[in-house]
Amino acid sequence: MSVMSAIWNPPTRTALVCTAFGLGLLLGGCERPPVEAVQTGYRGIAMAEVINPRDDAAKYAKNQVPVSLPAAPADGPAASSVYQNIQVLKDLNVAQFTRVMLAITQWVAPPDQSCNYCHGNNMASDDKYTKVVARRMLQMVRHINSDWTSHVAKTGVTCYTCHRGNAVPQNVWFINPGESSTSGLIAGNAGKNKPNSVAGLSALPYDPYTPFLLGDKNIRVIANDALPGGDRSSIKQTDYTYALMISMSQALGVNCVYCHNSRSFAVWDASTPKRTTAWYGIRMTRDLNNGYLVPLTTTFPAHRLGVLGDVAKVNCSTCHQGVFKPLYGESMAKDYPELVGELHPVAAAPAPADVVPVGRLYFEVDKSEKWSEGDDSLVAVVEYLKSHDAAKAAISGYHDASGNAQRNLQLAKARAILVRKALVSDGIPAARVLLDKPMESTGSGDPRDARRVEVTVQP
Repeated sequence: MSVMSAIWNPPTRTALVCTAFGLGLLLGGCERPPVEAVQTGYRGIAMAEVINPRDDAAKYAKNQVPVSLPAAPADGPAASSVYQNIQVLKDLNVAQFTRVMLAITQWVAPPDQSCNYCHGNNMASDDKYTKVVARRMLQMVRHINSDWTSHVAKTGVTCYTCHRGNAVPQNVWFINPGESSTSGLIAGNAGKNKPNSVAGLSALPYDPYTPFLLGDKNIRVIANDALPGGDRSSIKQTDYTYALMISMSQALGVNCVYCHNSRSFAVWDASTPKRTTAWYGIRMTRDLNNGYLVPLTTTFPAHRLGVLGDVAKVNCSTCHQGVFKPLYGESMAKDYPELVGELHPVAAAPAPADVVPVGRLYFEVDKSEKWSEGDDSLVAVVEYLKSHDAAKAAISGYHDASGNAQRNLQLAKARAILVRKALVSDGIPAARVLLDKPMESTGSGDPRDARRVEVTVQP
């Protein structure tokens, strides 16, 4: 049989087609040339980073740092003294506060909404959920820059690190319940066996984030002892670990040996320093998800939540976006010290000095059974006396100049006694409530003002 005859033979032709298809699938998983390799360790031990120049242009475009706004002067009135309802940036002056608000508008708000994305007609109102979320995110940014230098070092982050001009960061995640499975032998996929982009189009678990970046499951699954031993880690746990590692490699645009040593992935002593940075990064991400994002679940409207009602959360890709350092390591935080920590820590306001109240109760003409005005002033006196055990109250009755003088003296005394009884009934011990006859009980000026009982507190 000739070669051509063999090729056109149906069984042979089918075999060739299947072989070509199989090779196509195999090669489809590889990057087409040219690719470059950068050696990061000794020769012959596969310590090298593989770089695809075709991807660089897109990555550079996504990781350009916007021009910073001019620095604000360090002096000026505190923003909290000019604007209402400032809860996070109280330490900034008006110019610094305005600069941060303008920058956030550029970094986050849709161009057609600007300030209106978070604010309505009343800028002090918290009616819009976006303002409540933004306030918490400002706290989160400061927390990262101040408390997670073990991961972000002095480079720090700003709102732009994640948002890149989008109202919602492009790379966030929700709990993935997976697709519903049919009944029978293929029912239940154990959270895997579905090719997915999270794990590099492999059939590894499609949600490695929930156990590790929300929960605190142990990522290390390699036993320290030879079998048999006490390590109860399962193949399923190993699958989840590898799915997380693949997702992190994709997020940073690196391969495994960026952090690990090719001869032993588990040994810390032989790993690169970047593995330590990544270790802190995992814990930082877990802290941000649980401490800042999950508590906002009820703040977001339903359309902003996942299919299981959970809030959007962060992973490595949220900040890194395909490169080993966000924005290729360019620091924006140095240009925005307002987002690193308090610039002018607000000193605690001194405790206000006790204001000693004076009670004044007014009576109608020829009346002593009840007063017509002054309830609030008496309440203030009672509260002060209850909070100052040593204080006493001196009660003096007054009357106007009209009518019978003797009758007026009786009215002034009766009115004072009435007020004394009121204080005692409100819980003030009688020994601390004194009747004090004034030198001159006849009031002058407005007759209404003269017909009063005055309660003076003696601290």
